[in-house]
Amino acid sequence: MKKKTVNIVTLGCSKNIVDSEVLMRQLGNDYSISHNSNEDADIQIVNTCGFIGDAKEESIDTILQLTDAKSKGLTSKVYVTGCLSQRYKDSLIKEIPDVDGFFGVNDLADILKTLDVDYKLDLVGERNLTTPKHYAYLKISEGCDRNCSFCAIPLIRGKHISRPIGELVKETGFLASRGVKEIMLIAQDLTYYGLDIYKKRRIAELINNLSKVDGIEWIRLHYAYPQGFPEDLIDEIKNNPKVCNYLDIPLQHINNRILKSMKRAHDKEATLKLIEDFRNALPDSSLRTTLIVGYPGETEGEFDELYDFVAKQRFDRLGVFRYSAEEDTSAFLLEDDVEEQTKQDRADKLMMLQQQISLEKNRTKEGTFLKVLFDRHENGFCIGRTEFDSPEVDNEVLVQDENHEIKIGEFYKVKILKGDFFDLHGELVK
Repeated sequence: MKKKTVNIVTLGCSKNIVDSEVLMRQLGNDYSISHNSNEDADIQIVNTCGFIGDAKEESIDTILQLTDAKSKGLTSKVYVTGCLSQRYKDSLIKEIPDVDGFFGVNDLADILKTLDVDYKLDLVGERNLTTPKHYAYLKISEGCDRNCSFCAIPLIRGKHISRPIGELVKETGFLASRGVKEIMLIAQDLTYYGLDIYKKRRIAELINNLSKVDGIEWIRLHYAYPQGFPEDLIDEIKNNPKVCNYLDIPLQHINNRILKSMKRAHDKEATLKLIEDFRNALPDSSLRTTLIVGYPGETEGEFDELYDFVAKQRFDRLGVFRYSAEEDTSAFLLEDDVEEQTKQDRADKLMMLQQQISLEKNRTKEGTFLKVLFDRHENGFCIGRTEFDSPEVDNEVLVQDENHEIKIGEFYKVKILKGDFFDLHGELVK
């Protein structure tokens, strides 16, 4: 008897990707599973994002498209899970009654029960990878204990809960057995890891244990909160050859008034010292950050201070968000008084600055030799990344490979011939 088909649509961040992969693994024995497919399926499950306005709009649009497909007989059931569903379940039930069920971020067992599937304990720690088989995300904790004024994540995903080291080592072993060579550690706050279950920060110890798993060659760190940054983490990055010289520290702003209003628990002076300490210890590392422009009350002078900060610090990688007022956060009580066009102009100005910084940094790499992990073939090129770059969001290395001689998921030595704004062009060293 032919299995029914389930398509899972994943929206939002890498944490949602992991959640979808876990769900797919649990369903895989009972259903034929696809991910982000345009093909018709008996059942559609949308794993939504509810973080900022644009993401919520995308989630709603996707749900409406699938309920429309249901009305046309192209699918029989539509279910919704994830952050948007967790946060707005009651409203969504009223507004989109054609959805067959809404589930929160921790309702895996309920989804399985609805689909007549038993939760399989023997599959805990296993996933169906949706990323290229040579890299995967590893979620080391859930939730967040911070109370940043602009962020709804603690309202959606709850308090910080670290996963035990042994459990994470086991999952990493599973990933390595499937061909994964690079793991990217994700959490709402990496540096908080361990405080809840071990009563001290143990992110460095976790990384050390993960690096001992055979087959893992790169470990990359995302979302390290700046306040309370553990010193032994810098030592681990410096001394462990498997840890990429890369760190993602979301700073959000540099002006002290705004940082205080954001409830960020660190100020300008502490931020500058952290950057200095990191760069002194790891001068060849890549530092990524994200910033928010248009926060309530942000003046031209405060934005200029942020702009000058970026110009002076010359981050290797930078992302910029326009402030989005989120219900039930403390910043929601503030007047969202920066016009949307002003927010966009400020974001564009910062990204134009970063574009020039990126160009200048990339040109210094011309003539150097770099280790590159290749991700995909595209338009006659094989496209990969160095240890200084994460998938989807950072720079890429392009090597001409019309005959597909380069193997995806393998490391190669590449000579960099040219650097442009956000990419490097090179050739293989035979």
